[in-house]
Amino acid sequence: MNTTSFSALQAGADAQPQAAGTSADIGTLLDEGPFTWMQKCVVLLAALSIVFDGFDGQLIGFAIPLMIQEWGITREAFAPAVAAGLIGMGIGSACAGLFADRFGRRMAVIGSVFVFGTATCAIGLAPDALTVALLRFIAGLGIGGALPSATTVTAEFTPARRRTLAVTATIVCVPLGGMLAGLFASHVLPLYGWRVLFLVGGALPLVLGFLLLAVLPETPRFLARRPQRWSELSRLLGRMGRSMQVGTRFTDAVEQCREQQGGFRALFVSGFARDTLALWVAFFMCLTAVYSAFSWLPTMLQSEGLALTVAGSGLTAYNLGGVIGALLCAVAMTRWGSFWPLTLCCAGGAISAFALQALDVQQHTSLLIFGFGVHGLFVNAVQSTLYALCAFIYPTGVRATGTASALAFGRLGAILSAFIGATVITRGGAQGYLMLLGSAMVLAMIALLIVGRHIPRRGPGKA
Repeated sequence: MNTTSFSALQAGADAQPQAAGTSADIGTLLDEGPFTWMQKCVVLLAALSIVFDGFDGQLIGFAIPLMIQEWGITREAFAPAVAAGLIGMGIGSACAGLFADRFGRRMAVIGSVFVFGTATCAIGLAPDALTVALLRFIAGLGIGGALPSATTVTAEFTPARRRTLAVTATIVCVPLGGMLAGLFASHVLPLYGWRVLFLVGGALPLVLGFLLLAVLPETPRFLARRPQRWSELSRLLGRMGRSMQVGTRFTDAVEQCREQQGGFRALFVSGFARDTLALWVAFFMCLTAVYSAFSWLPTMLQSEGLALTVAGSGLTAYNLGGVIGALLCAVAMTRWGSFWPLTLCCAGGAISAFALQALDVQQHTSLLIFGFGVHGLFVNAVQSTLYALCAFIYPTGVRATGTASALAFGRLGAILSAFIGATVITRGGAQGYLMLLGSAMVLAMIALLIVGRHIPRRGPGKA
């Protein structure tokens, strides 16, 4: 197979377009090339889709207290509506990759945004909790599908040296969107109610969807696999500062080699079984804690007698802490490896939850909100950087399968949180709820202590 090196391609691009009939490796062009302004704009658009993904995904947490009050139902009766959204997310996550591989990453992202935007708008017109459950399931399909699709776009437009940070920054947009949802809800709910919250909250991603439809390109690696679209790929590479002559043949040596390996069985052979099971438990426990907060934190605080706006600020603080924690933990892992940062963050998540049990909700409200921000910092630091640990543990041939399976198992914890959260709040109040959050992080820490292949500490001489 005749493969042109990137340096030769760039040299030719600076002087004149590629000669017809040459062969170019798309992996070399992307991984070793510059990170152009055009590529950064694509990554920004992908990140925006995840901001709205987190935004719409967490609106339900702020609206639940008012919806329960309007319809005169119990928290347990509303749990299926919460669970339906989480089940939809699980199915959406599982199906998004298949859709993206068949129809393209571009349409997977755009379709996901339109699905969750439209369904979220429709929730604003829902007459009962059953309708909310159905619409949350549909919205969940889009919310679940957006994250893997958008991170794939980010990864396939980013050079290898920047990819880890770019993908982590994209994932961090989930709590960032949740934080913005909290600020939005604190202004809209007291004045206009929960219906306007969903109508406007769903309309915003629809606007983004039309923008993506107009400007978001397909990824180079997807186009490289379809010879009938090589002319489109040549034009795209030209916009990325890599001028190519029409007629150039494209290969992708690294990815073609990757596809000849792997499979689900590989996650349990060659010494990977222990790490695979430990990662599944870590994802399960982290997502149980995360979605117990996303879905039920404002409800718990209001059940303790706090005003709706104050209760909503607890989840906003949780998300703000999550953004900070995820970025700090990612930086720490690049220097000190994954063992100590993840262990300490799990411990911090557990300790902060248990410590909050000592506070009186009515007398120490500000300190309680701050405490949830600290708790969110630790929990989301672990959840966001678990993806990087998966990428390190699994070899190229099973990396995507390993990460997807861990996330899919973790989604079961999210679904469990829909039911257990409501029950714990009803029977145990704030004390029981905080015990749930702290216990989940203790079990996550134990699972990560079992992992044998942690990212190593960076040597003093390494950049």
